[in-house]
Amino acid sequence: MRYRLRSCVWEITLACCFSCRYCGSRAGKARENELTTEECLSVADQLAEMGCRRVSMIGGEVFMRPDWDVIAKRLTDGGVSVAVITNGFLFTEGLIKRLLAAGVESVAVSIDGPEEVHDKYRQPGSFKRAMAAIDALHAGGVPVSVITTLNAENAPRLEEMYSLLCEKPIGAWQIQACSPMGNAAHAGFDHRIDAAAVVGFILERVGSAPFAMGAADNIGYWTEGEDRLRGMRSGGAPFTGCRAGLTAIGIDSVGNVRGCESMYDEAFNEGNLRERSLRSIWEDPEAFAYNRRFTPDMLTGACSGCPKGKHCAGGCRSYNWFSHGKLYEYPACARAGSRNGGQAWAARSERT
Repeated sequence: MRYRLRSCVWEITLACCFSCRYCGSRAGKARENELTTEECLSVADQLAEMGCRRVSMIGGEVFMRPDWDVIAKRLTDGGVSVAVITNGFLFTEGLIKRLLAAGVESVAVSIDGPEEVHDKYRQPGSFKRAMAAIDALHAGGVPVSVITTLNAENAPRLEEMYSLLCEKPIGAWQIQACSPMGNAAHAGFDHRIDAAAVVGFILERVGSAPFAMGAADNIGYWTEGEDRLRGMRSGGAPFTGCRAGLTAIGIDSVGNVRGCESMYDEAFNEGNLRERSLRSIWEDPEAFAYNRRFTPDMLTGACSGCPKGKHCAGGCRSYNWFSHGKLYEYPACARAGSRNGGQAWAARSERT
């Protein structure tokens, strides 16, 4: 079978103005050997040549890399749609012109709770700056959305967040679970959420919200309404299993290629772009074996006996791995939770 690359999450720098308590990549300082501008342009050309349709540029903080727009424009000139994910803290009016000139399709701002919760996990003043960035982007003609990462403290406050966001000119709201990796793997941070309750919250509003809203691929799976949970108001878009190495890849700031940039562990590095071309890594018959060779009989735990296991394929590989080290067993299943009073099923990480 020939796999077609469709999407990429590209960490262009690890530099960041924050050091969030739940940052999966432990961002803060740029790596000493991050890809140069010329190397990044070569990667952009390779992505375009392979038919990649969409690249999400992440950090660290994207805007801390001076040439971010040069890289973005190379991608868009090659026919690749580009989205930028930012914390909004360093946002300035001048960035809007650069975004438009580079042809960036949209910007997603990370907002993780009402002001006191958001600022607690990031830094004082970050909530107000992020909200101001949303207004500035909209006023400047750049489509803007919000991404929220849930943990035990902010998940119960989704209703408050919804009310706040209804007052903002956003096009979409994506809700994702915090994976217990990086900083979030440290003792004392509670990443657990009531997944069934989150699913119920989204499904109650997905058809009436003033913006599109949906769950990321690490929340679910296959509860009633699954086909609307991922942001498709009219249905028809159920989760069909982890796409890492099947249609998607992740690239980090020094050129390591993974099936997903959330699989932030050297065990999942398939090759480095300084040593091999993207095509040679993607087409390597031994690469991404955890997904390309998956069969339902590889499911373990409760997933092995679930009638929907063949559809969700055991859920998010990254969340599974960092929660308990098992790739094919999802420990926070909303389907299981909904059958048991909506209790929180995510276990604390045993891998620190």
